[in-house]
Amino acid sequence: MTTPQKHYNHRNNNRRPQQRQADVQVEIGQRFPLTIKRIGINGEGIGYYKRKLVFIKGALPTEVVVAEVIGIKPNFLTAKIHRIKTPSKDRVTPRDAYADQVGGFELEHLAYPAQLDFKRDVIAQSLEKYKPHGYKHYELKPTIGMDNPYAYRNKAQFQVRKTAEGQVIAGLYEENSHNLVDLATCSVQMPATMAVMRFIVSQLQDLNVAIYDERHETGLVKTVIVRVAAKTDEIQVVFVTTERAFPQSDDLVSSLQAKFPNIVSIMQNINPVKTSLIWGDETIRLAGKSQIREELKGLAFNLSARAFLQLNPYQTVKLYDEALKALDLGENENVVDAYAGVGTIGLSVAHAAHEVRGMDIIPDAVKDANENAALNGITNAHYETGKAEDVIPRWVDEGFSFDALIVDPPRTGLDDWLIRTILETTPKKFVYISCNPSTLARDLKELTTEYHVDYIQSVDMMPQTPRCEAVVKFTRAEY
Repeated sequence: MTTPQKHYNHRNNNRRPQQRQADVQVEIGQRFPLTIKRIGINGEGIGYYKRKLVFIKGALPTEVVVAEVIGIKPNFLTAKIHRIKTPSKDRVTPRDAYADQVGGFELEHLAYPAQLDFKRDVIAQSLEKYKPHGYKHYELKPTIGMDNPYAYRNKAQFQVRKTAEGQVIAGLYEENSHNLVDLATCSVQMPATMAVMRFIVSQLQDLNVAIYDERHETGLVKTVIVRVAAKTDEIQVVFVTTERAFPQSDDLVSSLQAKFPNIVSIMQNINPVKTSLIWGDETIRLAGKSQIREELKGLAFNLSARAFLQLNPYQTVKLYDEALKALDLGENENVVDAYAGVGTIGLSVAHAAHEVRGMDIIPDAVKDANENAALNGITNAHYETGKAEDVIPRWVDEGFSFDALIVDPPRTGLDDWLIRTILETTPKKFVYISCNPSTLARDLKELTTEYHVDYIQSVDMMPQTPRCEAVVKFTRAEY
């Protein structure tokens, strides 16, 4: 008889290890009742079948469902909902019919107040997994949400393909596939992005533009990107093509400008290779300006086609307010703005600092950042091209000292060398803006060897999704 593992005395080195409990025997298609305990970091419901972890898309905490097994792994099962026996009080009807097909709508069936609770909880889950120093005592503040958690996305980045019947479609791939779902509507996009996108689809069809065929690697237009500036209403359109020659571009430009006078920038990006990356190296202007202008916190920002800007301009203001509050700058303090993009964060705090220096690896973004400083009459901010882990040590060697650091890395989190640089320079004020709780918690394991986490403030930048942004305030530790 096998002794339950929890009763095994790990400190008794003379006792032989107990045999592992036999794995749960299940088959694809097998059904069983399942009580959902929580939501995982990707928005899936989590339950346990005979102590084995089960991930089930679309299920919500407290629900009892009949689960149908669709995947078997050594450490977990994946399942789909066959039937909901007991629905959650927080279950709502999604606005988008395809919410269960493509990414970006994973939580649209969950009432918004419960989404905000989840986004605080997902940070707690990540901390529990990585266990950075003192994590049980971190203050996790309630998530800052939106009054209207729809129509907020300022950019639509849709793949373009043709159906077998020859119909041009534009949208997103089904999860874990290359089946493109045509998005005729999208409740989380700003209405202007969808109006322009659908008109472009009709024009591509009418003008018989060659559409990219992924299987045969033929055709011209691969992706269409539409970005809207919320404050100025300026719109930029980018066509991603396999080659520079674009025979119908003049007709497309004319029809777009006639239909939408606020389209002030029409660009073409050339990406000739088969890759998962959207952008190629070369971007050219077809019509209008090469940038559009957005305004945030009373500042104007010019945005090139490839420049990063948060998808939710309404929550971006709240996020930057929280970052500035966490920095608590004095007028004679110098700030380093790492992963700076077009300078939105650094320029937003420049009025409270003595000097701001920032960097980014995308030259166009750095060019925009310096232009944006000049555009707003900000003379105490400067941006350079390069990696933070390379640029910061060089600045220090040149005699520059800084009092505060703010980082806003991509979902992959901080580079290991940048973490080393931070721990070596230990600025007295440090704020980390994270868009991925998992990599944040991982980075905290190293950062908390020198820093104390004062609090973590979650901000909902992407309602209807499991994505969560967080502002972490640090002070230097005295352990």
